[in-house]
Amino acid sequence: MKLAFTTLGCPGWDLDTICKNGPKFGYDGVDFRGLQDEIDITVTPEFTTNLSETQKKLQDAGLAVPNISTSISVCVPEKVDQCLEEARRTIPIANALGTSSLRVFGNGDIEKHTKEELADFGQELMEKLLALDGGSDLKWVFETHDRWIASVDCKLLLDRIPNPAFGALWDMGHTARVGGEAPSDTLAALGDRVYYTHVKDAIYDTSHPEAMKDGWRYVSPGQGQLPLAEAIGLLREKGYDGWVMFEHEKRWHMELPEPEEIFPVFVNWFNGLS
Repeated sequence: MKLAFTTLGCPGWDLDTICKNGPKFGYDGVDFRGLQDEIDITVTPEFTTNLSETQKKLQDAGLAVPNISTSISVCVPEKVDQCLEEARRTIPIANALGTSSLRVFGNGDIEKHTKEELADFGQELMEKLLALDGGSDLKWVFETHDRWIASVDCKLLLDRIPNPAFGALWDMGHTARVGGEAPSDTLAALGDRVYYTHVKDAIYDTSHPEAMKDGWRYVSPGQGQLPLAEAIGLLREKGYDGWVMFEHEKRWHMELPEPEEIFPVFVNWFNGLS
């Protein structure tokens, strides 16, 4: 397995700092979810007019870009045009950088539609996304997030969109913490269509001032209550040799440790599992 970090975890870093610190801290790749103050990399100079320079900097640093995290929601029919436009901007960047996958969300309004109807919307949009120029050259991974966390729902979406270019981004924290599922149950539903992963740890601590609304707060990997080691072990048993991304959400939770402190901690923890 190869290790990546997300730019959510280092919102203050510019591209040069990313290229310097990523390899130094032991990472093989970087997942772009924005860059500094801009959440959409497709509107930044680094990924438009200066894309070739960015490509060279990443290549010289030995940092791959395994995934670009988009804001595309495939099960929201009201946002089809918006999602297609974002995809048209993102696909050329991903292909230029040798990116393997694009993260998308499921989402959808469960007050207006059944899960089956939402899955139908997802199927329709994915057909349009894959038909875009360069779209079929990528994997499209929906994150186990929002309306699509429970195994039964994830399997519904995967079954409705059987194209092997569409798969799952297994956020181990969401399926365990929010979904309340054992890793074995989640993996049984996702099967061999886990193309990417997110890893972060948390502890249930309602009395702590940094606890989120659901009573959980993020902690250093291995210091929480989530079955991360079990989940990674199960993936290894299945022969998964893809990316494990440390999803440190510093951009959304500024109280979390600085990347210079926590990024090496994750690498050491992961290496200690094998």
